Amino acid sequence: MKLFTELFRKIDGTTSTTAKTKALVQFFEKAEDRDKIWAIALFTHKRPKRSVSTGLLRTWAAKEASVSDWLFDECYQMVGDLAETIALLLPIGSADKKNTLDQWVRYIDDLRDQTEELKEKSVLTAWRSLGQEERFLFNKIITGGFRMGVSDRTITKALSKNLSINENTIAHRLMGNWDPFTVSFSELLLEANENESNSKPYPFYLAYALDKEIDLLGTPEDWMAEWKWDGIRSQLILRNQEVFLWSRGQELINQSFPEFEILKEFEGSSFVIDGELIVRTEDGIQDFNVLQKRLGRKKPGKKTLKDHPAHIIAYDLLELEGEDLRHLPQGERRIKLEKLFTAFPEQFPLSISPLLNFKSWEELAELRSMAREKKSEGLMLKSVEGTYKTSRKKGDWWKWKLDPYTIDAVMIYAQRGHGRRTSLFTDFTFAVWKGDQLVPFTKAYTGLTDVEFQEITRFVKKNTLERFGPVSSVKAELVFEIAFEGIAKSKRHKSGVALRFPRIKRWRKDKQASEANKIEDLMFLL
Repeated sequence: MKLFTELFRKIDGTTSTTAKTKALVQFFEKAEDRDKIWAIALFTHKRPKRSVSTGLLRTWAAKEASVSDWLFDECYQMVGDLAETIALLLPIGSADKKNTLDQWVRYIDDLRDQTEELKEKSVLTAWRSLGQEERFLFNKIITGGFRMGVSDRTITKALSKNLSINENTIAHRLMGNWDPFTVSFSELLLEANENESNSKPYPFYLAYALDKEIDLLGTPEDWMAEWKWDGIRSQLILRNQEVFLWSRGQELINQSFPEFEILKEFEGSSFVIDGELIVRTEDGIQDFNVLQKRLGRKKPGKKTLKDHPAHIIAYDLLELEGEDLRHLPQGERRIKLEKLFTAFPEQFPLSISPLLNFKSWEELAELRSMAREKKSEGLMLKSVEGTYKTSRKKGDWWKWKLDPYTIDAVMIYAQRGHGRRTSLFTDFTFAVWKGDQLVPFTKAYTGLTDVEFQEITRFVKKNTLERFGPVSSVKAELVFEIAFEGIAKSKRHKSGVALRFPRIKRWRKDKQASEANKIEDLMFLL
C-alpha cells in the first residue's frame, strides 16, 4: 500500500503524461505481482463491487470525527469528494497497519457478507490504523469512485516499457473480462498462449475530430468515407461457434442483446467485426434514445425485442479464421469484410456500412450536409492504406461531424464542482421560455474557462434565491449558448425533450434573459 500511495502522490501532482508513465514504470518495477494486478484493475475500471453503502460511511465518519450531520454535509459540499472529506475529518490514524494493496482490497471485499455492526467495526479499525493519504485511497476503493487521471493508453505504455512487450500486445491482453481476484500477473500479461480466449476483443481504434481543412488530407482517391452512425461502438465476435458482443467500455453485453445468438448457426468462418450497435426497425435506423431503452436490460422481454430490435452496422473486419487482420491496409480489410457478408443469411441482424461515392472534397462536403437525414452525426474518413491502430491516434481515421445544434438558455440552478473545482460552481441547469415561465431542459458543466467559472461563482453567491442541499437556485439573469448533437422526445423530462451531449458553447453576455429561446424552438428541432 505504501508503494501505491507513493504512486498516487506522483500522479496526482502532475499533468504530464510522461511523468505519469515514469511513475507507473517505477511502481511496476518495485511492487508485488498481486499489487500490480490491483493497480491495473483500479486504473482500468475493474473495481470490486461496493461492499458498504456511502450512507453508512458518512454516518460512521461523522460519529468518529465527533461532528454533526449538517456540519459533515457542509464539509462534503466544500470538498466535493466523500473519500477525501472522510480522510480529512477523521482524527490522525496510527499508520501502523502494513497491509499490501491486495490485502486491503480483499479486506474491503470481505465486508460484503458481514452484518452492519461488523462492517462498522472493520471500517473503523482500518481508518484508525491508516495515515491520511492511505486512508484516502482506502476510501476511494471502498466507495468505488477511483479516478486518477490515468488513461488506458498510459497504463499500456508503462507496462510495455516494464515488460519489454509490444504496446499492442499489452493492450490486447488487458482487454476482456478478466477477474483481478483470481488472475495472476503472469497469466494476464506474460503467458500469451494460455491467456488468449475465445471471447477476448481487440483494443478499439478511435478517431480524432477533423482539425484542419479537408483538402489538407491529400487526394480524395486515398480516402474512404462512411456515415458516422449514432449508436454504441461494439465488437461482434464469433469463435468456435460462440458469440460475444463487447461495448467500447469493455462490457460484455450478450445478455442485453440476444438477437446475435443466431450467429451460432453460421457454418462459415470465425471472425471479429467492428461496428455500430443500433436499433433498426422497418422504419429504418432509430435515434440513440431508442437504443437507450435496450441498454442495461439483462433480459429484455419479447415486446422489447420486437419493438426495438438490435442491429449492427459493420465497418471493419479485425480477424478472420483466427488471423489478426489489423496490420492490413483499410482497403484490403474492406474487401474481406464485403466478401464475408456475401455468406451471411438475410435474417442475420447485420448490415455493412455503405461507402460513399465522391470524386472531390466538395462533393463529400455536400454529402455531409445530408447526414441528419440519414440518422447520422456526420462522416468517418479512413485512409485506404491505413492499418487498424490501438487507442486514439491521428493520421488514418478522422470524424467529420456536423456542426452541433445550438440554443440560448437561462441558467436557473448551480452546483459546486468536484476535485480541484470544489470551490467553484461549475454544474448548471438551463431553461427556456414556455410562455412567461422558464422550463428546465438540460444540464451542462463543460465549455467554460476557469476565469468564467470564477465569475459565475461570484454571481451565484450574490444571487442565490434558495438552496436545495448542494444545489442553489439563482436569479434568472445569465444566458448561455448550449450546443448539443441531437434531440429527441422524452417523457422523463419536464420539457418533453432530451438532448444528446449537451455542453456550454459560450456565455452570451450580450443577451438578456428575456431574449433566450422558447420551448417551441426546441420542438422545431425535433
